[in-house]
Amino acid sequence: MSLLVLTIIVSMVLIAGYFTYGRFIARQYALDDANVTPATRVNDGVDFVPTPRFYLLGQHLSAIAAAGPIAGPILACSLFGWGPCLLWIVLGVIFIGAVHDLSALVASVRHGAGSIAEVARVHLGRRAFVALAAFIWLALLYVITAFTQITASTFVGASEELAGLNTTFNKGGAVAMSSVLYLLLALVMGIVTRLLRPPVWVLALVFVPLTLGCVYAGSKLDGVLLLDVRVWYALILGYCFVASLIPVWLLQQPRGFLGGFVLYLAIGVGLAGILAGGFDIQQPMFTQAALDSLDPLAALQLTQPGTSVSNTPMLIPFLFVTIACGACSGFHGLICGGTTSKQVAKESHCHSIGYGAMLLEGLVAVIALATIMILTPAQSAGQAPARVYGDGLAQFLTVFLGPGAFLFCATFGAMAFSTFVFDTLDVSTRLGRYLLSELFGARGRAAGVAASAATVGVPLAMLLGTDPEGYRLFWMLFGTSNQLLASLTLLGVTIWLRSTGRACWYVFWPCVVVGSITLWALALQFFVGARDVWLGAFTTPGGAVNPAIINALVAAALMGLAGVFVVEAFKRRHAGRAGAANAASSGA
Repeated sequence: MSLLVLTIIVSMVLIAGYFTYGRFIARQYALDDANVTPATRVNDGVDFVPTPRFYLLGQHLSAIAAAGPIAGPILACSLFGWGPCLLWIVLGVIFIGAVHDLSALVASVRHGAGSIAEVARVHLGRRAFVALAAFIWLALLYVITAFTQITASTFVGASEELAGLNTTFNKGGAVAMSSVLYLLLALVMGIVTRLLRPPVWVLALVFVPLTLGCVYAGSKLDGVLLLDVRVWYALILGYCFVASLIPVWLLQQPRGFLGGFVLYLAIGVGLAGILAGGFDIQQPMFTQAALDSLDPLAALQLTQPGTSVSNTPMLIPFLFVTIACGACSGFHGLICGGTTSKQVAKESHCHSIGYGAMLLEGLVAVIALATIMILTPAQSAGQAPARVYGDGLAQFLTVFLGPGAFLFCATFGAMAFSTFVFDTLDVSTRLGRYLLSELFGARGRAAGVAASAATVGVPLAMLLGTDPEGYRLFWMLFGTSNQLLASLTLLGVTIWLRSTGRACWYVFWPCVVVGSITLWALALQFFVGARDVWLGAFTTPGGAVNPAIINALVAAALMGLAGVFVVEAFKRRHAGRAGAANAASSGA
């Protein structure tokens, strides 16, 4: 089958989704620019900064489109085949993921740019707020852990001889140098923007080419930053700690702006390469393992010692949580309610920023899926998602630049991946700071420093104490907690809509679907960890802590916190019905 035809069909469906179902959902919220947004009302120059729509769209997109829509589809395709992956990405993003993002953004804007936990406090009470805030913080720890691990893996790697080129090139070192230069460039742009306030088009004209210059410089300085992966863990998390405490105008906004353009370039390169490259699909539509997992007794394999949710895949429910952000992501709700809502200048911007950005992320997921679809199963076996994606983008780019530009193309592909992840890592740490401050009612600089330190300290301990190759298990729980968070967010929005007398079916049913699937996946991961505890398998063969046991403990905590939130939601729903019945009775 032609990859080109399939991609054109998917792109048309996503565009149609934006202009039809997306507009329908936007109308349900009656967006009105006459309403003053929190960014305009507060405008403190640190967290609340009204931002032009195009600028904010790029920043928001680069924050949400991290490793999730790239690594998830690639991992899922290798496990299940491209057919179910593509179906879930397209349907999930239009009817669930984009609805979730738009709803979370509007809910936050209408509640003073507070987090979804703060919205829960208003409509469900203190207990629901504490449960959801704790759940979100635990989920953020897994976002930071999984993304730090997968980013650090792109910064290391032995030098490789490139076919046809008489040179030795360390791609990991090149990507590391390019990423560091990119972050420094973002700082410079933040200072220039603050002092000179040039038009957006001038910033794009100057700094976007310089971003590509960082890629070129990195490809020439590939031997400078050659560090051990555990050193990179500490450096990346140290960067996140600092970045979470400085004003958004200094790093987050310019880095997001540049990251958005890198993302646009990656989308353009992917689509153009598919259009002109003449690639055929090499992966199976369904893997045999996926078909076998449909057997009702397939789950019994997890009772066997040594098996895990990553080496004994089950199409249902693990397809959905493996793809993660490519179709639906609770993390996006944190971005919407944590940083983006504090920068929305007009309510009407929520449609393109909330719903539109999620559809663009779905397109990113489709392109990521294409990078493995053009490989045979033998070629993709054992390859890390970051390498598959980076090499795939390099193949698409060399269609136009030729084989002689492969060093630049390979660096661009891998650096694009790490750029997206960096944009999410420091945002996640900032969100962790916000959440802990809300949870404990602590304000001030010292409280912010302590909250950021706790948010990066736990992931650092997890990464240093476990096997560097255990990212697949961390990824699976990250995807599960991420989508369960989306379900809880949709439940919170449902309660808000019901309390204001508006229709809520378009958020309630996605909440039920995603919640059912993710609770199933969470229970299976808890079972695997509990089995290993029963068998005494507390460490891996290499002597590191068994990540399945860590996952089981966190899974139990997540299920308990989610249960508290759901119970509080149903109590409030029952109280609302009883109040309405009493009012009707009194009126009679």
